[in-house]
Amino acid sequence: MSNTNDIFNVQDNNQQFKQPPNFNQTPPQPIYIQMPQQKSMGCGFLIMQLLAGVASFVVCGVLCLVVLGAIGATMSTSIEELSQKEKPLSEKLISGDAKAQNKIAVLTISGIIQTEEDGYIVKQIRTISKDHNVKAVVLRVDSPGGTISGSDYYLNLLKKLKASRDIPVVVSMGSVAASGGYYVSMVGDEIFAEPTTVTGSIGVIIPLFNAADLCKKLGVESTPITSGPLKNMGSLTEPLSEDERKIWQKLVDDNFAQFKSVIREGRKNFDQNPEELDKIATGQVYNATEAKDNGLIDEIGFIDDAIEKAISLTGLSEFDVKTIKYKPKIAFLGTLMENRFNANPIDAKAVSNLTTPQVYLIMPQVLPVK
Repeated sequence: MSNTNDIFNVQDNNQQFKQPPNFNQTPPQPIYIQMPQQKSMGCGFLIMQLLAGVASFVVCGVLCLVVLGAIGATMSTSIEELSQKEKPLSEKLISGDAKAQNKIAVLTISGIIQTEEDGYIVKQIRTISKDHNVKAVVLRVDSPGGTISGSDYYLNLLKKLKASRDIPVVVSMGSVAASGGYYVSMVGDEIFAEPTTVTGSIGVIIPLFNAADLCKKLGVESTPITSGPLKNMGSLTEPLSEDERKIWQKLVDDNFAQFKSVIREGRKNFDQNPEELDKIATGQVYNATEAKDNGLIDEIGFIDDAIEKAISLTGLSEFDVKTIKYKPKIAFLGTLMENRFNANPIDAKAVSNLTTPQVYLIMPQVLPVK
């Protein structure tokens, strides 16, 4: 019997095992394990984390600036080295037979005149001085002037070039050739001005600014330590005294006398009649017709007329000469790098010079005087 029951039990178990599951039954509930609650770190810890993050950001920023500065300095040095390896200037044909050996060189002075011992103007002069195929120079001036030191420096170089090469120089004035622009034009054997040229503005100016009243309103006090009572003359924060005004005026008068002596040397009609120069040397600007009537220029004409005159002064035929101008020759990579690291069109040196008390031969409209 026991064996039979066992068999039946086995059969019942198997039958029970084979029954389909009952989906109406409630599924077992999941077991949730509660993690221990973390303690709050407090405001002090959060502030420390914030300060640490800010410090890390600042350190990273400084490191980035240092790295970028080093890269920029390296690239700038590479550009300078690359430029030195290149030929300083290249020629561009303006007119004439490209195969001709004889040259008329157009030398350009444009913009505000400053002293740049190794700038574009000086490089043009040096290139011409070494090229004995250049038989004459057309000085193209398009400038409202600049510093008296820069104007006198370039005039001196141009005179040396003219004397050492024994070649004629014809001046061609562009839209404006005033003050310092007229000063450098005194090297010319002939001076041409275009019909719309503005020239003249013969005079000297020292721009001085005074913000003493503004400083007083803002509560700003200037307390310079000087070696003498006039060491601080021309200060922006101090009113101009009468003694200072006399000193500045004498400096202007002395440089004005030099300006007129340069004109009398370059324009023989004024050397013979200096009183005529005194009449027109009032700082006034003149158009081309007025300039010719007053003896400031010789002819009214364009650059082509000046080139034609230069050729005639050489005694050469126009078929035996070519006219060229100069342009800087920089490698393509160097050009890209210069554009990348010198993208600001404002000349910082020019801005700095224009706000520094010094003697200018320049049209006052160019200066922030009033």
